[in-house]
Amino acid sequence: MSIRLTQLSHGGGCGCKIAPALLAEMLAKLPAGQAFPQLLVGTETADDAAVYLLNEQQALVATTDFFMPIVDDPYDFGRISATNAVSDIYAMGGSPIMALAIVGMPVNSLPVEAIQQILAGGAAVAQAAGFPIAGGHSIDAPEPIYGLAVMGLVHPKRIKRNADAQAGDRLILGKPLGIGILGTAMKKGLLDPAGYAELLATTTQLNQIGASLAGMDGVHAMTDVTGFGLLGHLLEICRGSQLAADIEASQLPLLASAIGFAQQGIGPGAIERNLASFGSSVVFGAEVADWQRRILADAQTSGGLLVSVAAEQTPAVLAAFHAAGFAEASVIGTLAPGAPRIRVC
Repeated sequence: MSIRLTQLSHGGGCGCKIAPALLAEMLAKLPAGQAFPQLLVGTETADDAAVYLLNEQQALVATTDFFMPIVDDPYDFGRISATNAVSDIYAMGGSPIMALAIVGMPVNSLPVEAIQQILAGGAAVAQAAGFPIAGGHSIDAPEPIYGLAVMGLVHPKRIKRNADAQAGDRLILGKPLGIGILGTAMKKGLLDPAGYAELLATTTQLNQIGASLAGMDGVHAMTDVTGFGLLGHLLEICRGSQLAADIEASQLPLLASAIGFAQQGIGPGAIERNLASFGSSVVFGAEVADWQRRILADAQTSGGLLVSVAAEQTPAVLAAFHAAGFAEASVIGTLAPGAPRIRVC
């Protein structure tokens, strides 16, 4: 198509998210939540999805996620957005059952055929994941927006919150970092076909393994890494669980095509916003290069699961990741008693 989707929006993918510090300020004066005993997971710890108890065997998991294009191809944009949206269900240990589409399109500047392709891409992911997109809502918007509100089910005893990590746990990251950096390189016309293929492969890989991990011994907490970067989402685990984290920069899985761009300082503006939000909660060792700091704060779109698992069960969980096709899943650090913070060395 002649129109580049990324030129129609001021941001792309999960890099569109409001910075964590500003978001916290915006939410600070909301009234305290009322007592709803059946609401098992709400807004308390910035978890991936809400969870509502239905009966002794079932809880409803509900989430919504949408953003502006991170790529120019409409079908790929739809696929990435849908894969990202359903990831929150998997991060809670659930399985999706249904979704509703969220659609905002500049109908006077974007051809109907392109919009059809965006919706088709999302539908293809839903079909592959085994759930229907059963409706939705659309508006005429100045920038293209697409996403899903997804509902799923989980057994109440298999819910994986981001606040249940334990001291001594190992941290496993399921996908490599650098997605936001590659998206920015593409928008600047710097990304070659191999780099685009790498970007597309990771952003359209469903985190379905989360539902299986939830049933494994020793898996205490999960989240998925998206717009706040690895550091931002790990901080949510630390704060919710009242623990400190130590990360080994040399153990991080990275998208090969992103490393050179990161070293050149290329990346989304969300990197600086994220880094500014962490403040004293993140401490970098002198040996950690500036480009590594940036890639740790890079806004991931449809990023990997971050799993907190007991040390003795780590090999089994890592093997499960690898068997499910997450070849670069790696142990990246540990959790320990202490004030919530992250130290990177």
